[in-house]
Amino acid sequence: MIKLQVIGNLGKDAQVNNVNGKSVINFNVAHTERFKDAQGNQKDRTTWVDCSYWTDRTAVAPYLKKGTQVYVEGTPDVRTYTTADGRNGASLTLRIGSVQLLGSRGNGGDSPAPDQSAGATYAPNNSNDDSSVADDLPF
Repeated sequence: MIKLQVIGNLGKDAQVNNVNGKSVINFNVAHTERFKDAQGNQKDRTTWVDCSYWTDRTAVAPYLKKGTQVYVEGTPDVRTYTTADGRNGASLTLRIGSVQLLGSRGNGGDSPAPDQSAGATYAPNNSNDDSSVADDLPF
């Protein structure tokens, strides 16, 4: 099994879709790494991750707004494609196993995310166990 963990900011608001009777929340996360090049100049390298969160618990979607910082983990995949001008391209995708809201950026701290100081974790409940943490959502 391969697991990928990413901390980054959402590039746009999440969208809830219905695919074959199942709910999926789609969003993208940008992780920016800062480093110095050979000349000592500060550089940024941003990696975008397209995320799909298959869950019936879509109540977290309104909190997944552009700029919100999240921790996500799941199973990665690389998708290849051909651009309109004939060049090959690739994108990193992630099938989310859990998402944790960490905070927001650039909106003066008025993000609607619940209890950002401690974070809030959401994971799909794949069993019928009523004691799951995901069942204790505050909304």
